Amino acid sequence: MAQNGTIEDAKAHKFNPHFTQAVINATGPKATPRVRQLTTSLIQHLHDYARENELTVDEWMAGLDLLNEAGRMSDDRRNEGQLLCDIFGLETLVDEITYKLASDAQDEPTATAILGPFWRKDAPQKAMGDTIVSGIEGKGDRTYMHGTVTDFRTGKPVEGAVLDVWHTAPNGLYEQQDPGQPEMNLRGRFTTGKDGKYRFYCLRPVPYPIPYDGPAGKILQALDRHPYRPAHIHFILTAPGYKPIVTQIFDRNSKYIGDDAVFAVKESLIVDFKPFEGDPNAEFELPYDFKMATFEDAKKHSVAGATEVSGAV
Repeated sequence: MAQNGTIEDAKAHKFNPHFTQAVINATGPKATPRVRQLTTSLIQHLHDYARENELTVDEWMAGLDLLNEAGRMSDDRRNEGQLLCDIFGLETLVDEITYKLASDAQDEPTATAILGPFWRKDAPQKAMGDTIVSGIEGKGDRTYMHGTVTDFRTGKPVEGAVLDVWHTAPNGLYEQQDPGQPEMNLRGRFTTGKDGKYRFYCLRPVPYPIPYDGPAGKILQALDRHPYRPAHIHFILTAPGYKPIVTQIFDRNSKYIGDDAVFAVKESLIVDFKPFEGDPNAEFELPYDFKMATFEDAKKHSVAGATEVSGAV
């Protein structure tokens, strides 16, 4: 007799038609409704995938080895598991599901984008107007970035907004990837005053390949896909009473702007670096204003409400 079925069932189906439901039914009565919903759907889709593709033990083990390798490679400097999700577009899709606003909203906060695998906690707190460049002076296009953080609904400046910013060096590497860069280079946190304004010096970013030395790289090669990301600067914005924003802004003139390896580019996040004269510390200027939503507004307008950014704030 087939497991959890009958002889007739086994004859009528190539695989046991009752097995998946038996696994789902094993969930106990104390599981929360949301846990039950998520695991039920996950089990169903995983089992359907295995049956549809007639997944073999060797193929399953190869996939498991990739996941285990991603776990071994992940630490506070690099999240390889997140990178795996990125190349499949999963983080971008989850970002859209979590933060998408109702289409009839009169205005919208700054669009979100994926966190990515190279964010680090406790970037150095900087004074307004400081530079985040250290130890690589003379390399890259120096940029003066500035703008205002406002409430997306009222337009009033947001005091106490913290902008956590990071980007790669001109060689396409984040500082934790590159022993030639100082610790926490091209990272910083800036806090707005009553006027909501911010300003700092950085570099104009460059396109770069995501790492090919781990499971994500192996999958990209197997799929015959390129590993490149367009030039971008990462931000996390937090402020008392406001929903955090995790986002990236992208150089309009960058290669791969229409072919991002992790599918994160959004039209509203594409920016123009402008030639800048009269400042000996910068060749380019990048003005950009951020709009934040209060938790109350986020609950009114977003699909998922005011969910915290897991692992980021």
